[in-house]
Amino acid sequence: MRKDDRADGMHHRAADEQAPSDVRRLGVLGTLIWDTIHPPGRHEECTEEWGGISYSLEALATALPRNWVVRPILKLGADLAERSLEYLQTIPGIQIETPLQVTSGPHTRVELRYGDQAQRTEQISGEIPTWGLDQLGPALEGVDALYLNFITGLEMDLETARGIRDRFSGPVYADLHALFAGISPEGFRFPRELPGLGSWLRAFPAVQVNEEEFNLFAPKGIDPWERAAAHLGPELRLIAVTLGPEGSGYVVGPGFLPDPFTWRQDANPPESQKRSLSGRVSSSGGSDSGDPTGCGDVWGATFFARLLSGDSLEEAMACANRNAGAAVGYRGARGLHLHLHLLDRRGP
Repeated sequence: MRKDDRADGMHHRAADEQAPSDVRRLGVLGTLIWDTIHPPGRHEECTEEWGGISYSLEALATALPRNWVVRPILKLGADLAERSLEYLQTIPGIQIETPLQVTSGPHTRVELRYGDQAQRTEQISGEIPTWGLDQLGPALEGVDALYLNFITGLEMDLETARGIRDRFSGPVYADLHALFAGISPEGFRFPRELPGLGSWLRAFPAVQVNEEEFNLFAPKGIDPWERAAAHLGPELRLIAVTLGPEGSGYVVGPGFLPDPFTWRQDANPPESQKRSLSGRVSSSGGSDSGDPTGCGDVWGATFFARLLSGDSLEEAMACANRNAGAAVGYRGARGLHLHLHLLDRRGP
């Protein structure tokens, strides 16, 4: 795939920019959340804004190549459907089509309360819709690649994820984050080990987890990096790990290539490359204080978009580190693409 002509691998896709004739479509499946965010500090005012998959959509507006458009695959609650559509139309590069479905129940809402930058409580309410394979079939028609972000952890079950693997021939990148959280009867999220971890990992060619989730890959006393490598094979080629202020890391299988359109092909590496590899990419810095909500979503969307553009693995991770760090200094998701664009123009 041809890499675009920006030296730093980023560009802004203006709302009035005409898409090239060789347009390609990125399906984005997740949950659009109405967030109420209570930041750290007694004197900080809370924010009510769009969250969830909106952070990914905003990041894609700056990171995707010019010949790509975004097709959101979302379910919207009837009470906020009109406002959802109005918001989505403010993000450059989004193509509103039939995969947007309006449900009869209330839209999904989340209340986030931060004790500090790392500690928070999260309470979810409203309807939490699930996709079935029969619904996803029509939604994926004409889609060239799929970015899947488990915002609630209930977007689909394992059987549906396996069905996507078997029926969708394009590259798939999945942020597994919310699968590592249960939901109490009161709607509070709590961390947990992911039941059927190996099966979930092998449902996708590339997955993303954060450091805390990654450490659950192995029992105490066992190196999670080694255990992660054991999960790699013909079905799973890449595990990306966000490490907060420390940057990010990766584990890749034998013969891995960063071009997502090679992930579904049979790898036949030379003898010298028949082993898994791991590495880290340090963060280039960012805000030390602010709102960390959605930074992992910004990271994953940027990373996958830059791989689709032709960046190397470490180039894509460096760009993702930079965007995620910039997002800490921006509250909420609305207009985040403009903030990232200004950062791009200023440079490092």
